[in-house]
Amino acid sequence: MSIRSIVPQDTATHAGITMTTKMVVQQPQPVMVSMTSNEWSSGICDCFHDVPQCCFAFWCFPCFTCVTAKKYGECLCLPLLEYICCFPAISTSMRTSMRQRYGISGDIWQDCVYGFFCTSCSWCQMAREMKGRSIPVVMLNTRAH
Repeated sequence: MSIRSIVPQDTATHAGITMTTKMVVQQPQPVMVSMTSNEWSSGICDCFHDVPQCCFAFWCFPCFTCVTAKKYGECLCLPLLEYICCFPAISTSMRTSMRQRYGISGDIWQDCVYGFFCTSCSWCQMAREMKGRSIPVVMLNTRAH
């Protein structure tokens, strides 16, 4: 749904009828938040930023990890491989890849620790980061007529 505001510029009255010769049409545009920080946009335990997402992770963690991996561009079933070994290789690699893609500081050791001890919180943080960085870009043309 689009809201338009029409502002008449030049008006002339002829036989009791007001005629507009020029109109300016403005539509509201989404604001893009610049993500220039080299830190995560939310903390590891900041589930209050997206409660439904954290509830999904709590109640059906395997489904949540598969959906998150798919949204990131990886194979849907990739996180399921983590259940056949004791080491969180998929969580660690996804977190490391995400840090590199978005320019977030950290190291693979931290990624491994979060993947091993805080697996669900780490996946929630990654999902929040992807969601926060997927804001559509709107190009504005500001030519004067």
